[in-house]
Amino acid sequence: MPNARAIHDINYAQNVNQIAADSGLCVNPGKKEVVQSAAGDYYCYAIKTKTVTNEDKLADIIDTYARPYLKRGDVLFLSEKMVACSQGRAIPLAAIKPSLAARFLSRFVSRSKAGIGLAMPETMQCAIDECGLPRILAAAAVGALGKVFGRKGWFYHVAGTRAAGIDGPCNNTIPPYNQCVVLTPLASDRTAANISKSLDNVTVLVVDINDLGANILGSSTSHEQEKIISLLRQNPLGQSRESTPMGILRAVA
Repeated sequence: MPNARAIHDINYAQNVNQIAADSGLCVNPGKKEVVQSAAGDYYCYAIKTKTVTNEDKLADIIDTYARPYLKRGDVLFLSEKMVACSQGRAIPLAAIKPSLAARFLSRFVSRSKAGIGLAMPETMQCAIDECGLPRILAAAAVGALGKVFGRKGWFYHVAGTRAAGIDGPCNNTIPPYNQCVVLTPLASDRTAANISKSLDNVTVLVVDINDLGANILGSSTSHEQEKIISLLRQNPLGQSRESTPMGILRAVA
């Protein structure tokens, strides 16, 4: 008689296999299948997956959903949120207790169409926990100075990528992450390099993309990053419930 864990593993495997059968390359609504750069035209595909959690091994997700579609010369890009969730860096709102400093500082952060950012006490508290209160206070002071001169982004220039990559909850986010704060993934370069090695050295990137722009947080190579950023500016993975946390760039023959 199989135990509860064995039954869970069997059901999980069957569920993953069914989702994999229904998934594949796609182009999200409003996005272009072919994007242009100074180096030429590229196909830009998203890949549908199951909802990734800390119970998943990232390597298994890649093998199941990405490997069947990869070709030599492709670039595989992974959303930082998927990587972070697989690392257990999605924190339920109920588990976050904002300090007085977090409540105060969050009031001065502007919200954008790309997300709530640090404009709520819970996300600001996560930034303080990740970066330290002195650094966040220094960033807030520099950010306030930037506003005087009409310059944006000074806060995150001082606070760093660990603060900039924090994602707050959103109604359009897939549950349970619509009630979570997702932190910036750890060791993104090493993660990209390890996955690349397992995929016969396909270029792998961990990216932070939204409707305002694209950043590369981790890469298995240092080559052509500016070109790749220009190809990803359309935010091909989407900003809602597309269930496409990774994608492929492929040169048009």
